[in-house]
Amino acid sequence: MKLDILAIGVHPDDVELGCAGTIIKEIRNGKKVGIIDLTQGELGTRGSAATRHAEATAAAQIMGVAVRENLKMRDGFFKNDEEHQLQLIRAIRKYQPDIILGNVRKDRHPDHGRAGDLINDACFLSGLLKIETMDENGKPQQKWRPRYFLQYIQDWFYEPDILIDISDVIDKKMKAIEAYTTQFHTPTSEDGPVTYISTPEFKESLLARMRMLGRRIGVKYAEGFISDKHIGIHSLDNLILQET
Repeated sequence: MKLDILAIGVHPDDVELGCAGTIIKEIRNGKKVGIIDLTQGELGTRGSAATRHAEATAAAQIMGVAVRENLKMRDGFFKNDEEHQLQLIRAIRKYQPDIILGNVRKDRHPDHGRAGDLINDACFLSGLLKIETMDENGKPQQKWRPRYFLQYIQDWFYEPDILIDISDVIDKKMKAIEAYTTQFHTPTSEDGPVTYISTPEFKESLLARMRMLGRRIGVKYAEGFISDKHIGIHSLDNLILQET
């Protein structure tokens, strides 16, 4: 399945928190989008791998993605090494995305940064002809390098290189997040230990950041992305002009 955009998160719910608005918007624009979760989030304080799977499935349906796959790397203990790079390279070559959205390369949670580096390295290595991989049927895969790897902003704040207006899809993004009833505060949240992300204040801070980013481009809500690669445009017509 050829995808236009592949969103990658180390934990189920990372993608929803970081870039669900952009995903929903691009799907509305006719793009084919998929998600890969690297781990099952099995070390999370609340819930289990099974509940995370059910929640991720529900969130995927809300967003409307074409496919969601879990690579089942070990939560907390995966490495950016040859074994894991090859595992991700196979997935990249399978879906051949033009753009990858993934974890930022340094963040509060060490898994986020390690995943960001893994994604970055796999994106490059996937384009090398002499790295050979096989698909599920044992057939050789073609090399493939995405044009861009854009890192979504999670816990720590970074000045974004790109801002995407998600004002018209903010409600749907929040519904996708709230599909994780074991993780975040909702009217139907399951009981469990209080965590960093399970309080009402966490969702309030998430909305506040999206409002703050939106103000940067004169809209109500926005998501921000970082790129290690310079991004060009065909003309100035591609810019959103605003009064400040």
